[in-house]
Amino acid sequence: MNIAVHIEGLRRTFGARSVLDGLALDIRRGEFVALLGASGTGKTTLLRILGALDRPDAGTVLVPEARTIVFQEPRLVPSKRVLGNVVVGLPRGDASRERGLRALAEVGLADHARAWPHTLSGGEAQRVALARALVREPELLLLDEPFAALDALTRLKMQDLVGDLVRRHRPAVLLVTHDVDEAVRLADRVAVLKDGDLVTDETVTSERPRDATDPAFTALRRRLLADLGVREPAPVEEGAVR
Repeated sequence: MNIAVHIEGLRRTFGARSVLDGLALDIRRGEFVALLGASGTGKTTLLRILGALDRPDAGTVLVPEARTIVFQEPRLVPSKRVLGNVVVGLPRGDASRERGLRALAEVGLADHARAWPHTLSGGEAQRVALARALVREPELLLLDEPFAALDALTRLKMQDLVGDLVRRHRPAVLLVTHDVDEAVRLADRVAVLKDGDLVTDETVTSERPRDATDPAFTALRRRLLADLGVREPAPVEEGAVR
């Protein structure tokens, strides 16, 4: 198998508490996996370990060297213009500039290259953060609730943009989110993290573009919510007595 991420027996403890306890997960190259779980279950800890921002206490973690993270906050450098933020850390020169401009064009911000971060809307700033991640051509893209701070309409637009970009660039993707609909809409597989390990790992079979009213979509959403401890009322069949 063409595996981009291999995790086996992963443990991470904080004091006496095991946040991750024997977790195992494989992500294939080009595969989009969404990770759900209640707050404090270790989702972000896992993502930080994969991004080399934290360390495991035990277990095997194999990831590509080329990997990038998009956080909930854009984390742009205020003193750099938009293009400078996209190419920050890349070698100086025309080649990096051209790569940065192409990345901005991909996220619909070709005319914002010389703008300052403080002039951008929340959605625009997050698109710059996405361009900064993709310009490095990562084999693994880590998304830590990147749409959580956006309004509902901008969030849907950003989901569509990320879906299109991921299908074009084909990195392995791990999306950490609290939004079940977002997970089902975007991912090839959805996993649920609970008590330090995965209690669910389901393939999403609905055809793209996905419709939240599709019976397969709603059935998967109900199963995932149940695994998260949320009971959604079953739909009332047409003609049924209420």
